[in-house]
Amino acid sequence: MTSPTTDHAKKLARLLREDLATAGIEIPHSLALELIAHQLGAKDWNVLAALTSRAGSPVTPDISPGVPLLRVTQALPFYLDFLGFALDWEHRFEPGLPLYVQVSRSAAVLHLSERHGDGAPNSVVWIPVRDVAALRKELLARPNAPARPGIDRDTPGGPTLQVIDPYGNILRFTQPPSAQ
Repeated sequence: MTSPTTDHAKKLARLLREDLATAGIEIPHSLALELIAHQLGAKDWNVLAALTSRAGSPVTPDISPGVPLLRVTQALPFYLDFLGFALDWEHRFEPGLPLYVQVSRSAAVLHLSERHGDGAPNSVVWIPVRDVAALRKELLARPNAPARPGIDRDTPGGPTLQVIDPYGNILRFTQPPSAQ
């Protein structure tokens, strides 16, 4: 059975009250709602009501964008200085052990790990960008730019600026048609 709606659960509670009344057992509507909520696996009626929509359709899970994990070593200068990402946080289990960091720029978030087994070498990340030409101009203006990426205008997702980090990971900054 799919997740019930609030309206369906209320109908079940009304049916339960009617059936119990026929058997000579009177219960308040609030108790019938609580019993139905328990039968449907919820802690109480408030929890069940929160899990279902008032419009009559089940609430769907809200899934956020994934966060790519790239395997790198000593990557921060490339991502921070060249690509313009900001360091959000870093973690080491103890001094001297591999570094695990989160970097971000606008809505793009990446995890970078020096730990063996995290990520795969030569991964590809597709990152939507509003103005790929402006990003290219910004990157080329960096002093001692380690790469001089060009824009490929014949790609399925839209014009794409492909940047390969020093560790072989490919970052495809793509301007989707809706941003053009």
